[in-house]
Amino acid sequence: MKFADPLLEGRLIRRYKRFLADVRLAGGEEVTAHCPNTGSMLGCQPENARVWLSQSDNPKRKLKYTWELVETSPGTIACVNTARPNAQARAAIEAGVVQELAGYSTIRGEVRYGEEKSRIDLLLSGHAAQPDTWVEVKNVTLAEGGQGYFPDAVTERGQKHLRELIAQVVKGDRAVLFFAVNHTGIEEVRPADHIDARYGQLLRQAVEAGVEVVAYRAALVGDDGNPSGQLELTEPVPVNLEP
Repeated sequence: MKFADPLLEGRLIRRYKRFLADVRLAGGEEVTAHCPNTGSMLGCQPENARVWLSQSDNPKRKLKYTWELVETSPGTIACVNTARPNAQARAAIEAGVVQELAGYSTIRGEVRYGEEKSRIDLLLSGHAAQPDTWVEVKNVTLAEGGQGYFPDAVTERGQKHLRELIAQVVKGDRAVLFFAVNHTGIEEVRPADHIDARYGQLLRQAVEAGVEVVAYRAALVGDDGNPSGQLELTEPVPVNLEP
């Protein structure tokens, strides 16, 4: 998948009220963009960072710009739009990139399930040798020294999702936690025990119970080091669950 149109480059002035960001475009114009990210965005909002916005001509939208990418350090790009990972994961599975999830004939999104009234990101079915597979997708953008961490803030919702995945395994289905690594500087993914210790504990319990964990990194830049407009998840990244 690609961005429909070329992105607009600018400089971040500030993010505020969680869903708003003021950006100075290359021509000097200051605009307010929608920030589609409910997390802390730890490490992804440096002052005066290079950012890239998509633009919509939909007259019903209150804000015409959406914050998509940020340069977290020179030459290192992250995708902060958390509306993207589900589509990225689905496209990668359908293209056969994710070997661990190959062979399913049907993929459905946002299916209600579980005793805690959740919605699964992707439900895979129709495999000749595997049961239905419940896939929860998480966006990884927090990087510290080449290590990627999830979550970037305490997440009771994420903890709930792990409990729901465990329950599906107990019922005899397959459950997968899928990390969409949307940061070009991340070489390995780890649970962020220093941020949410309970999430790390639950993740390890989930793996012991039979929940699988995979991680794939997006190709966010071209050979020249600049954003290429590509959002494809292209290569696996190791997951390290050691405390």
